[in-house]
Amino acid sequence: MKGFRYVEGTATLALDAAKCNGCKACETVCPHGVLAVRDRKARVVDLDACMECGACALNCERGALSVRSGVGCAAAVIGGWWNGLRGKDDSAACCG
Repeated sequence: MKGFRYVEGTATLALDAAKCNGCKACETVCPHGVLAVRDRKARVVDLDACMECGACALNCERGALSVRSGVGCAAAVIGGWWNGLRGKDDSAACCG
């Protein structure tokens, strides 16, 4: 997703392509277009857009994806957005 970046090179998303069966669940649930399935295999196409929500890993029936949610400060970004939507000060939302 163009424009969505937090800290480049910090996402913990990992793909074991050998386990992938090309079902496209990861591509479907990823809110930022981080993954794409081509030739019946998932590929990471925009790692720095990963917000580490874990939706891809939770929906992968073969266990081909893993992510440690919040490691790249995604949890802080999401918390900041959530607080902003609720009208709360999010100035302390960033961890770095």
